[in-house]
Amino acid sequence: MSDQENLSEIKIEDQKIIENKELNIWEALIPVVILMAMLAYNIFYADGAWLGDYSNQYILLMGGAVAAAVGFFNKVSISTMLAEIWENLKSIFIPIMILLLVGALAGTWLVSGVIPAMVYYGLQVLSPEIFLPASVVIAAIISIATGSSWTTSATVGIALIGIGTALGISGGMIAGAVISGAYFGDKMSPLSDTTNLAPAMAGTDLFTHIKYMAYTTVPTIIVTLIAFSIISATIETTGTADISSFLTTIDTTFNITPWLFIVPLIVIVLILLKTRPLVALGVGVLSAAIFAFIFQPEILSSLSSSNFSSIVNAIFSDTAIVTENEKLNDLFSSGGMIGMLWTILLIISAMVFGGIMDAIGALARITRELLKLATTVFGLFASTVISCLGLNIIASDQYLALVIPGKMFKKAYEDRGLAPENLSRTLEDSGTVTSVLIPWNTCGAYQSGVLGVGVSEYFFYAIFNWLSPFMTLLFAAFRIKIRQLASPKIA
Repeated sequence: MSDQENLSEIKIEDQKIIENKELNIWEALIPVVILMAMLAYNIFYADGAWLGDYSNQYILLMGGAVAAAVGFFNKVSISTMLAEIWENLKSIFIPIMILLLVGALAGTWLVSGVIPAMVYYGLQVLSPEIFLPASVVIAAIISIATGSSWTTSATVGIALIGIGTALGISGGMIAGAVISGAYFGDKMSPLSDTTNLAPAMAGTDLFTHIKYMAYTTVPTIIVTLIAFSIISATIETTGTADISSFLTTIDTTFNITPWLFIVPLIVIVLILLKTRPLVALGVGVLSAAIFAFIFQPEILSSLSSSNFSSIVNAIFSDTAIVTENEKLNDLFSSGGMIGMLWTILLIISAMVFGGIMDAIGALARITRELLKLATTVFGLFASTVISCLGLNIIASDQYLALVIPGKMFKKAYEDRGLAPENLSRTLEDSGTVTSVLIPWNTCGAYQSGVLGVGVSEYFFYAIFNWLSPFMTLLFAAFRIKIRQLASPKIA
């Protein structure tokens, strides 16, 4: 179900691509250049605080204002822009609800002892030497089973962050390992919506797409596992004495029992049964609340005068459980639904910018210009990759990064006698996996918010994600597994 876990119920493949003959490429690029300049200034010169805590949100809205001015100049009405913004906002309603539920999930899983139990048993099973590659494998298995990188992060991802943090491993490394595994599983799972969307756009069938995608995806995940194995062998982690201290503290603070694993198991089973994500996560919150009353009454009493109030606070606002070990205090804290507001506002701001860019025809213009540069077979693959990357940055939505290039590049692949699975594989290798590397993309904002690790912290360690586009270009450059339907019309 990919990064939005089939969260959008719209028929995204039916999305209309807005053309604007009045708009030239230089005008289309003006908002992009200004946006990138403002973001670069904020990151490199203002330490992310140019306009306060919500600087990225303001910058995206200002970029949208610039795009609107370009649109006015090119005879695009305000009603057209507002309509496209509204379409974008409608498409993220369910993802926003999911984010709120994930915030509630983190809070209730904390006070019920689910997360502490995962950390407690995980510290005993996962040794520091194998933790990072093991995290990749665990995340990959869950993601293949559920078809959802979002669900993977919201369940085992949170637990692995807790375990790795207790071991003294960098949060960026852990998040990179989780995301690498989650997106590998997401790409290879027939349950994933992007894995179904990409072949639909290209004109091939699901299982041909998955089989053909394995040629680039399997080598990429192997390189990723090797890299994390090397990293694990070279980093310094917490010793056994500290681990013993952590275990003792967790055991004395919480009532730790294997029965607590029933809660995440329920959520995973519901996802496997194709239950709607809102329902599955809602049940996860409710069951964790019940388990909190049963297993952690002392924790609830310590947080508020009323056990019920403690549960409500865990769902909606900040919760912090103080232990004797200071290193565990940051781990055992949660922001609830309120903690997700920054991420939600970032996604909304990005959708406003992307909606205006789409309405004025800038997305279509930029993609068409890239298509003109594809004078060779390799150039066609490279243009597809750049288009997907660009749309993940500009439109801030991985679905558009698959749909727009998929529709516009389909005929070009056919004209060169290339089988449609070449296009579908390239869309996934460059559109699906790189969305999480963009801080304001819905996927990057989600993963950062859920795992509590900034995109800049995990970017380098999300090895599978940034390596995938290079792998697909490498295969294209050397004509490895480039299936043809007929002799190419263009060399």
